[in-house]
Amino acid sequence: MAELPLESLIEATLFSSGKSMSVEELSTALGYDEDEMLDCLGSLQATLKRRKGGALQLAEVGDRWALEVKPTIAEHLPRETKTDMPPKLLKAAALIAYHQPMPQSRLVELLGQKAYDYVRELAQHGMIDRRKDGNTRRLATTRRFSEAFGCPHTERKKVKAWFREQVQSSGLLDELGDRKEILREESDGTGTVQSSLPVQEVATSSVDEEE
Repeated sequence: MAELPLESLIEATLFSSGKSMSVEELSTALGYDEDEMLDCLGSLQATLKRRKGGALQLAEVGDRWALEVKPTIAEHLPRETKTDMPPKLLKAAALIAYHQPMPQSRLVELLGQKAYDYVRELAQHGMIDRRKDGNTRRLATTRRFSEAFGCPHTERKKVKAWFREQVQSSGLLDELGDRKEILREESDGTGTVQSSLPVQEVATSSVDEEE
């Protein structure tokens, strides 16, 4: 039997695993050195991008790689093809909605390395957008997110303010740990950084932001 090209093995491995994998994990699983694996990942990424009519793309998420549905395709998938969102993704989605546009690195600080997989899955559900921003990505909610959570808004600032109200009333993020740390603001992307706010002031700040 002819030996399969490494690109094909990588594609099949990532597809069947259903999760992101690091270069080291792929190298160990397939028996190739990491430099060769990294070269082939770049080559496979380009191949999938050129593939006419292809629905999948190879995404680099942090230091991990994953096959995922292209965002332009995910937006048009019927709801029936979507599975119910697992609780683990609800927490990640809530944090993104609360802090959007949220640096992916900040989500990793709060949820650990699994956050990379959560981001990938949320993107595949069509719930979030990921935009490259230096060495990280900025995460924000989509129209599908608003539909899934029953939010009456689609504009980012209004979704953010609405979701903050939900978090305050439901305690959705309480079990993640230090509430003040979780709700602490990062840079808003305009060069200013908001200091940590007492919990009772968060709702007021969200109203100010919307105005």
